[in-house]
Amino acid sequence: MADGSGMQWGGWWMALVVFAAVAQTARNAAQRSLTAELGTWPATLVRFLYGLPLAAMALVLLYILPSTPPQITHWSWAYFGWIALGAFFQIAATGALLLAMQQRNFAVAVTLSKTEVLQVALFGAVFLQELPTPWALGAMAIATVGVALLSLPPRQPGAKFEWRSKAALYGLVCGACFAIATVGFRGAAIELKAPSALLSGAWGVFVAQCMQTIAMVAWFAWRDPGVLLRIAKAWRVSLVAGCMGSAASLAWFSAYALQSAASVRTLGMVEVIFSYVVSRRFLKEHLRLNEKWGIALMLVGIVIICTQI
Repeated sequence: MADGSGMQWGGWWMALVVFAAVAQTARNAAQRSLTAELGTWPATLVRFLYGLPLAAMALVLLYILPSTPPQITHWSWAYFGWIALGAFFQIAATGALLLAMQQRNFAVAVTLSKTEVLQVALFGAVFLQELPTPWALGAMAIATVGVALLSLPPRQPGAKFEWRSKAALYGLVCGACFAIATVGFRGAAIELKAPSALLSGAWGVFVAQCMQTIAMVAWFAWRDPGVLLRIAKAWRVSLVAGCMGSAASLAWFSAYALQSAASVRTLGMVEVIFSYVVSRRFLKEHLRLNEKWGIALMLVGIVIICTQI
């Protein structure tokens, strides 16, 4: 379901989401490696600071490559308000995800963050009046159960899973913040009414990352200027994290311009599978029975949501 802005790309939103999930997995891995060296919040800044040049380049190319430059005639304060909402909660969500990674392994932290799917449906219904179909809601519930199974830790004698653990708390906070950020960015895409999904996405990423970079750089310049020097010295891995982050954001934002927030984030749960590939390849982890069932349920949910479009 396109939003009526003339951006009829059909199933292309699915390809955009899968690409975003791959790029986001690479970004998460790079950011995780920076957390021990820089700290949680400096590693969060890296995503926006080093991604901003790529976001600007993508926007420029979308204007100079076409024979006729595109025109956007619907700038409004509401657009910038939606972007600011998404930008703030995206910062919080990224920090919570990195904190969760410090408590649990890479793949499990990502799965915990995916509790966002039902929260996106809730916030999307409240703020955007985008009500999921009964089948779509069922798919979200199935996929979320899969995430819960994936999040269970290895069983140890006498050990109990504690949902109030720091890892679970950070994961739930991350999911809630990503859900609100998603609704903000989707609201901005609807408000902008850009002539193409890519242009809508490029403007969204650029404006959001400008806000995020300015806010976080100003904060660190005031509180701990030495952090900025450490970030500059770690430019190699930071550049990977930033570029992958911008590429993922461009794809996410473009998908938001084409499809409802809940559908986009449900399909985006495929990121968990990519995260497990990274986790097994580099950490040599093996899937337990609950993890196999979790991935299976996630795939069922993803297939159902895709058939409802």
